[in-house]
Amino acid sequence: MSQIKVVTNILQTNDEITAQNKKMLDKEGIYVVNLMSSPGSGKTSLLEKIIGKLKDEIKIAVIEGDIYTTKDAERIEAQGIPVVQINTGGACHLDGEMIKNALNSLNLEKTDLLVIENVGNLVCPAEFEIGEDIKISVLSTTEGNDKPLKYPLMFEKSGAVILNKIDLIDFTNFNKEEFYIDIKALNANAKTFETSCTKDQGIDEICLWLKNKVVEKRKNKHI
Repeated sequence: MSQIKVVTNILQTNDEITAQNKKMLDKEGIYVVNLMSSPGSGKTSLLEKIIGKLKDEIKIAVIEGDIYTTKDAERIEAQGIPVVQINTGGACHLDGEMIKNALNSLNLEKTDLLVIENVGNLVCPAEFEIGEDIKISVLSTTEGNDKPLKYPLMFEKSGAVILNKIDLIDFTNFNKEEFYIDIKALNANAKTFETSCTKDQGIDEICLWLKNKVVEKRKNKHI
């Protein structure tokens, strides 16, 4: 019973901090994405592509979560946008307190879209709210179509699901029909995309969708 109480207290504390984060971000009209996936799904490559196409149209900032290294943050920083690195020191997810500290290093008045690239993990990141407007999960065809049912929480909570590395599907045993059946069963309202970073496939569709989300959030700021 004490263990359950401890977990409840951790989540409650996180929710309180997250509410503060969200209030601050909403005040500035910033659209916030919590980008989640397992390691190796290609979400950093996908983020690079999105930034490259959108950075001249909207002001983008990124918070990079990693257990120890700064390699992903260095890749994103090369795109010429503000990046804050969070090293969790072993923790498998980002939480509200980490994001709160990172926000202090960003100029929120000059940010339209904030992408928080969470630690690569299919379980823990989905459990912690961090002040986002939407959770987006990325799954690559090389991981297998069984992952949504094995790790349902992430896909249940995601407002959008990206099937990445679609160019490799013919070299895998990925069953796309079963994948979409499972996604629909878990989360019928999730927006779905298919992408390939090497072929530049599906990226423009995501960029247009994100840009519309940013514009909508900005409009609501003035209501």
